[in-house]
Amino acid sequence: MKIIYFTLTGQTRKFVDKLNMDVLELNPADPFVSVSEPFIIVTPTYDKEMTDLWDDFLETGNNQDFFKGVAGGGNLNFGKLFVFTAKDLANDYHVPLLHEFEFQGNDNDVLKLKKAVDDLGFN
Repeated sequence: MKIIYFTLTGQTRKFVDKLNMDVLELNPADPFVSVSEPFIIVTPTYDKEMTDLWDDFLETGNNQDFFKGVAGGGNLNFGKLFVFTAKDLANDYHVPLLHEFEFQGNDNDVLKLKKAVDDLGFN
């Protein structure tokens, strides 16, 4: 399963690097990348406008067909807005919200997301 992510602060990259999986870092300046294999998105929580980046990516080629789930990182101090980007994507694209983690996650977060990906059955 491919992991597609982007990061502005590096926190999401630090988490994704711990997964030791096939990854693709999306460039926010050019999100129009076509993917032809099952993937999940790992996204940080930013302003609502950042969801547009994911919309651009998911509406490129047949990407929506291969989108199998999403995980989100953020800061628990955001309260109700914690991981809202991932929640919005899950809702808008009808995919499961696989995991929520704070900042760069911890070892338990890595294990939980890897299990959730395995449970999808695309490996």
